[in-house]
Amino acid sequence: MTRHQADPHDTVAPAADPASVKRAVVAGGVGSVLEWYDFFAYGTAASLVFGHVFFPNISSAGGTLAAFATYGVGFFARPVGGVVFSHFGDRVGRKTILVITLVMMGVATTLIGLLPSYEAIGIAAPIMLVVLRLVQGFAAGGELGGAIVLALEYSGAKRRGFNTSWMACGVIGGLLLSSAVFTVCTAVFSETAFREYGWRVPFLISILLVATGIYIRLRLEESPLFDEVRKSAPEVRVPVVEVVRTHKRSLLVVMGARLIDNGVFFIYSVYLLNYAQTTTSLSSTAALIGLSTSCVVALVCVPWFATLSDRYGRRPVFMAGAGLSILAAFPIFALATTGNPLLFGLALVLGISVGWGLVTSVVGAYFAELFPARLRYSGITLGREISSIFAGGLSPFIAAALLAATGSIWPVAGYAILLSAVSLVAVYFGPETYRLESLS
Repeated sequence: MTRHQADPHDTVAPAADPASVKRAVVAGGVGSVLEWYDFFAYGTAASLVFGHVFFPNISSAGGTLAAFATYGVGFFARPVGGVVFSHFGDRVGRKTILVITLVMMGVATTLIGLLPSYEAIGIAAPIMLVVLRLVQGFAAGGELGGAIVLALEYSGAKRRGFNTSWMACGVIGGLLLSSAVFTVCTAVFSETAFREYGWRVPFLISILLVATGIYIRLRLEESPLFDEVRKSAPEVRVPVVEVVRTHKRSLLVVMGARLIDNGVFFIYSVYLLNYAQTTTSLSSTAALIGLSTSCVVALVCVPWFATLSDRYGRRPVFMAGAGLSILAAFPIFALATTGNPLLFGLALVLGISVGWGLVTSVVGAYFAELFPARLRYSGITLGREISSIFAGGLSPFIAAALLAATGSIWPVAGYAILLSAVSLVAVYFGPETYRLESLS
């Protein structure tokens, strides 16, 4: 059975009132901001200081590779967390799982801020760092998929793209908040003080931010569509197995499309940040300002791009973004490697705000619409998180390895093009979903 055939368990959920829809979107978006703040804070610290703090006894390039390797570990934990949380999300409900993931992420991030350095406790320091990174990844695996599903199931047919795009804005907001806090810290602390203790501040304030997100999510009601489906349709014992058995095509589309949404994004937001401040004359503060600027522009662009997908379809908007990412990859890298703050900011606006913005504006709605309600959390999460291992989890490490092996940044641009091309092909052969009336 494909997603476009009638489901024998189709049911019509009661229409949600506008206030409830708004609460669902805000709860998902704000929670995503706070949770992804934690996740991106790790990536920024890995770019700027973790090589020095936790891997001081190897070369600078080796320390960078080691830091990015610990960064990638979180992505290997994401599919495990995704399978666990989506299983209960499809059987018990979306809301409870979203509170649990937020708590886990906040605790792990705060503890990273309290970790002693390698010089203080030796090899135990990087080991503990990896363990906490695994907890971060485990929690993140169940977060965004659940937030997207909840917002989608509250939305009317004509605004699903727009409403779910605010989960993507939550990811951008988390990156913006993280980069803004690190920008302030690098400006306030001297370079030595930042390396010694200033980097800990963004991690320690996480507990206050997460408490805010928990409060917002606890006030949210369960998805009305999920409640109706749970009453009218038989429970699926193992949703992940059912997804693999009955929705292989949808799963492959999600996995392929995720390469650009996740992999190319982290090349620009994590790897280029490290490259610019270690290889060119660009300061850490200037690089972070450029990243923050691209996030602000993306927050404006993404909802607008999503409205286009509600009107013209998910696939055309996605493929426009993937095509632009292919054509603009070499110009983006050429601008980013000049050492000029304005040109670096322009590169990130083109790569993140526009190219990636077109893609990420639609993937929430598109991925979720590919699966029926009984399997939606599991379907979107399984496809997203398996692909994340090979996309965002490895892309900064592969980029750093390409540079170390070749001495040139251009193979990294070619790698970004390859990821974009695979995603373009995946969605080209995927179905269109924006006209679906029933989400059950």
